[in-house]
Amino acid sequence: MKYYILFGPPGAGKGTHAVAIAEKYNFKHLSTGELLRNEIAAGTELGIKAKKLIEAGSLVPDEVVEGMIESAFESIKGVNGFLLDGFPRTLAQAEALDKMLARKGEAISAVISIMIPDEIVKVRIAHRATVEGRADDASDEVINNRIRTYHSQTEPLIDFYKKAGKYHEVAGHPGTVEENQARVLRMVDGIV
Repeated sequence: MKYYILFGPPGAGKGTHAVAIAEKYNFKHLSTGELLRNEIAAGTELGIKAKKLIEAGSLVPDEVVEGMIESAFESIKGVNGFLLDGFPRTLAQAEALDKMLARKGEAISAVISIMIPDEIVKVRIAHRATVEGRADDASDEVINNRIRTYHSQTEPLIDFYKKAGKYHEVAGHPGTVEENQARVLRMVDGIV
């Protein structure tokens, strides 16, 4: 089984490009946000736990997210691999993922990193907030905080995966969505 991580700052196009990658290679796109919503809707033990935390305004702890990912790995069949989007976000999560896969005799195949500059992150998140009606993403303060969080918590994963020889980077800007997607798919073709 193949295990890929889709990486990059907010607004890089991970969700958009994940659909094309998953379709082309018969991968299951695992978005942590979507997994959480599915677990809550299904009323699973994990979902009930997550719902209580979210309703209390708390973050869902790593072990809950890791449990959902592991459950998806076990239950989803008929795919050539998994494309993780939104996980891991921290070094602790990356280490936990490595241990989870090692128990199955597996490992991360590659990290596909779609990179865009901070100025473009701001433009894309503001645009997305307008298009999707996400008022929480519309303020400069929220956008700047998301960029800071990405640089402080998630960016250290670049070195972690570079040292493991699994890091592959592609530009997610400039260009149209189609041009960027073609560039991403060409890069993925070279590593899958």
